[in-house]
Amino acid sequence: MGRFAITRLLAPELTRQLSRAACPTTTAIPRWTRLFSHSRVTCNNTPTFTQTPLQQQQPNSDANGSAMDRIRNVFQAGANPAAAATDSLTDSLGMTDEEQSPEPYHFHIYSHKHNTHITVTKPNRDALLSLSCGNLGFRKAQRGTYDAAYQLGAYVIDKMHQKGLVKQIHKLEIVLRGFGNGREAVVKVLMGNEGKHLRQKIVRVSDSTRLKFGGTRSPKKRRLG
Repeated sequence: MGRFAITRLLAPELTRQLSRAACPTTTAIPRWTRLFSHSRVTCNNTPTFTQTPLQQQQPNSDANGSAMDRIRNVFQAGANPAAAATDSLTDSLGMTDEEQSPEPYHFHIYSHKHNTHITVTKPNRDALLSLSCGNLGFRKAQRGTYDAAYQLGAYVIDKMHQKGLVKQIHKLEIVLRGFGNGREAVVKVLMGNEGKHLRQKIVRVSDSTRLKFGGTRSPKKRRLG
């Protein structure tokens, strides 16, 4: 028998003796069981328990404490299906109706060749304020001018301040319709000093101008000259 064969036969015995000397407390484990075990045998089998960071943290203020209480109540409601059926997530967090609503208030600007209309609506599309250039005393062709639309925009924003709508509104959407002179005029009012309190609350600007898809035949264009 060669020396390599003797070494291969003695290697398990040597390693077994070394393992016993290094870790005398461990018991001999059959080799075939180690193939199905993903855990390592350690000399010290005493379990250690560490405190989680969430247990170590404590609220530093009343505000943080109330927020943590809200979140804790939400998780408790999730663990209890009967309580979760009665209370919703928004009620547990104490959110207001305005914060719950994904739809903002709307500031409609309808401008055409003859007049300009401004309508302020709630998130459910109920009108809060609706005015046009005719309500300011402009008549006939004057209603479609740039100056009339500018005065209308400033007047509507002033009315919103008087009624307390500016403080009530948290999110606002600007809805543009038509390509008259009042379109640019009212936008100038919003970008100016009159609309500085509303600009912070604008979340979206959209265009709802009507587009023709077929339909009836357009009237004959007017021929001049």
